[in-house]
Amino acid sequence: MPDVAAVVVAAGRGTRAASDLPKQFRQIGGKTILRHTLSMLVEHGNVGCVQPVIHPDDLALYQAELAGMNANGLLIPAFGGATRQASVRAGLEALVSRKPDIVLIHDAARPFASADLVSRAIAATEKSGAAIPALPVTDTVKTVDAQGNVGKTLDRTSLRLVQTPQGFAFSTLLDAHRHAAKAGRDDFTDDAALAEWAGMKVSVFAGEAGNIKITSAEDFARAEAMQFANLGDVRTGTGIDVHAFGPGDHVTLGGIRIAHERSLLGHSDADVGLHALVDSILGALAEGDIGAHFPPSDPQWRGASSDRFFDFAVKRVAARGGRIAHLDLTIVCEAPRIGPQRDEIRARIAAFAGIGVDRVAVKATTSEKLGFTGRGEGIAAYATATVRLPWK
Repeated sequence: MPDVAAVVVAAGRGTRAASDLPKQFRQIGGKTILRHTLSMLVEHGNVGCVQPVIHPDDLALYQAELAGMNANGLLIPAFGGATRQASVRAGLEALVSRKPDIVLIHDAARPFASADLVSRAIAATEKSGAAIPALPVTDTVKTVDAQGNVGKTLDRTSLRLVQTPQGFAFSTLLDAHRHAAKAGRDDFTDDAALAEWAGMKVSVFAGEAGNIKITSAEDFARAEAMQFANLGDVRTGTGIDVHAFGPGDHVTLGGIRIAHERSLLGHSDADVGLHALVDSILGALAEGDIGAHFPPSDPQWRGASSDRFFDFAVKRVAARGGRIAHLDLTIVCEAPRIGPQRDEIRARIAAFAGIGVDRVAVKATTSEKLGFTGRGEGIAAYATATVRLPWK
C-alpha cells in the first residue's frame, strides 16, 4: 500500500451558515462537523496521518475537539491562509518532512464522506496520479445572463458535480501549488482546477450522494435529518430511584437546588431525578445501571454531583454513535412543590444531555398520601429514555 496522508481544510469562517461559531465547530448529531470528519479519516486503516489546517483564532476550539478522541495519526495543526488554496498549501508544506506518496485533500465541511469513498480515492489516485469524486448532473442546466434570462441549455451528459476527498501524488500537487503561488494565482476553487492549470490529467471516480458539503443553515437542517435517518435502532430504557429524607435545608432534583425543610440522603448528592435518568439511558444501551459504574462503596463518589453520572451516560450514547431522542422524568412526592421549578429542571437536563428542551419532559405528582412518599418519608423518580443508535 502507498503511504497516504490526508489534509483536512478547516480554516474557513463559514459566514453563510449564520452562526457565531465557524461552521466546522458546530454540532451535528452531538458531534462537531470537524470531529465527524477527523474521526473518519483517523480511523481509516489506509490513511497514515491526518494534517488539519485551521484558523489561528480557532486553536482553543480545535484543542477542545481532541478530548476523548482517537488522535493516533493526527498531526499538529497547520494554520491556514486567506484563501482555501493558501490553506491547502499550508497543509502540504507541513507534510514535506513526511513525504507521503499520496495526499488526499478533504473539506472539513463534508462530514459524511464514507470510509469506502476514501478507499476509492486512494485506489483511483494510485492508478492515475490525480483523481476526484464526482456525481452525474441529473437536473437540466442552463446559463442565465445578468438580467435573469436563459442563455442556453447545456448538455448535462458531460457535466459532473465534484466533491472531496480529492487525491493526488503528493510531490506533484505540492509543486503545482508552489508554482501557482509564484505565479500569483490564488483563485482556484478546488485542487483539481489547480492541477488542470498545472497540466495534470485528472481522472474521475464515483462520488456519494450523501457526501454533502455543509454551507448554509438549510444544509445543517438537512444534515440533522440525515443523521436521524441513519440511526434506525431505536431503544427505550427505564429507570427508578428512591431516596429518603434526612436533615438539611434543600433537595437537588434534575440538577436544580430547591429549598426545603429536609434534604435527601444518599452517598452522592442524592439527586433522585438524575439517578433515574442515568439508569434509563444505561438501560436503553443495555450497559448495566448507575450502581455498577459508580458503586456507593467507592469513597470517591461521596457527595459527588450527580451531573457527573449523567454526563457519563450521555457520553456512552455518543461513544456508540447514537443520540438521545427524548427523556421523560416523573417525580413523586408530597413536598417540595416541583411546578415552580419544572421549566428550570427541564432546561438543566436538556443542557446536560446536549438536546433541545423540547425533548425533555418533567412531570410531578403525589401518591395521594399513600406509601412512603405519601407519608413524606422520601421522594421517588421514574424515568424513560429514548435513544437512537446506528444499526450494526
